[in-house]
Amino acid sequence: MFDHWWPSRLLGAASGLDPRPAMMLPFVLLLVCIAAMPFLQKEWWESHYAKVATVLGAVPVLYYAAALHAPGRLLQVAHEYVSFIALIGSLYVVSGSIHIRVRGEAKPWVNCVYLLAGALLANVIGTTGASMLLIRPWLRMNKYRITSYHVVFFIFIVSNIGGCLTPIGDPPLFLGYLHGVPFWWVMEQGWAAWAMALTGLLAVFWVLDRRNFRRASQLVRDRETAHETWSFDGLRNLAALGLILAAVFLRRPPGLSEGLMVAAALGAYFTTPRRIHQANDFSFAPVREVAWLFAGIFATMMPALDYLESHSAQVGLDSGMKLFWLTGSLSSVLDNAPAYLTFWAAAMGRHGLSVQSRADVQMFLSQQEHELLAISLGAVFFGAVTYIGNGPNFMVKAIASQAKVKTPTFFGYVLRYALPVLMPLFAIVSILFFSRWRPF
Repeated sequence: MFDHWWPSRLLGAASGLDPRPAMMLPFVLLLVCIAAMPFLQKEWWESHYAKVATVLGAVPVLYYAAALHAPGRLLQVAHEYVSFIALIGSLYVVSGSIHIRVRGEAKPWVNCVYLLAGALLANVIGTTGASMLLIRPWLRMNKYRITSYHVVFFIFIVSNIGGCLTPIGDPPLFLGYLHGVPFWWVMEQGWAAWAMALTGLLAVFWVLDRRNFRRASQLVRDRETAHETWSFDGLRNLAALGLILAAVFLRRPPGLSEGLMVAAALGAYFTTPRRIHQANDFSFAPVREVAWLFAGIFATMMPALDYLESHSAQVGLDSGMKLFWLTGSLSSVLDNAPAYLTFWAAAMGRHGLSVQSRADVQMFLSQQEHELLAISLGAVFFGAVTYIGNGPNFMVKAIASQAKVKTPTFFGYVLRYALPVLMPLFAIVSILFFSRWRPF
């Protein structure tokens, strides 16, 4: 999107930049802070995360401006950040202006249909939007027999793996779209892996939920499922969602796409009755945190991306299998968006290409599309492995805890659910799609 309208003399040769390795330290420090501080110093972090992101982000910005003399690179990253936040923020605001009310409790098959619908919806309004819209109805419809696995599988399916088909679905894929990956490319290349992973998770969930449902007394089950009723408030904001989705496809004039997204969000927010926002416990705090932290991530990520492009031959990322597992491993313990760009830059650099060039991206897709598919699936799928792998994960946990639902601890989530459920499933996906024996 960016290099359609910025003069080439300002852009320069991004792939030719070779920052000092020490300049990657702010990136590492920021990701470590994001991963650890909410658990080590929660109150301090909530008060100072913006300052931390600003200070660490200022270091590479000053370095690129004063030492590398690359203002075009800074302008490029700034535009990508604005596009990214405009989409994430507008979807969050509009989804928070729609409220779903439900009475009664769903049977296991109804729960599976709900999760499947949430997975599909995540590709339309993003995993963050779908998670914020659907988590509270999910807790209410299962309130008489709610357990930890209800929250965990919601995170697995709606907050992560479900949103793997479009750039709107998950932040890493939208970053790929901003760099020139066609909108429908992930769906065309990854639908089979998506369907396989989703089917496997729904099958495991159905077994667990059927057992849970049977353990409930017959009297309670009859009372819970006899009068299921649904109602929706704020459906007129679907028009705002439509405007945001249409804006994604607008490339020119510059700024029009982002402006329409912001306008749609403001229109939905100010025309929505306060009772709907109150029913959703709507707050700008989550999107404010995302905006500050990703400002720091976009800034500190520049040296890491440019260095990997310049030294990619030393990394040894020579197969889709390696890219899937290495991208996934980083995505599971850090945010999956920077992990996606980091390994994509390294993979393209190994072929003498730059992720900053749309022409190079098209060449990479025509010659090494299986590598980008491995990176895309690794980033999105493994974001479900921990609470910090993807933005919505911890937000869902916080909402569930606020509703007095018992949720697993950080390590309980990993050991009891992610490792025994997700890892075998990911192993199957990697063998079928990225090994030498792959049939697809």
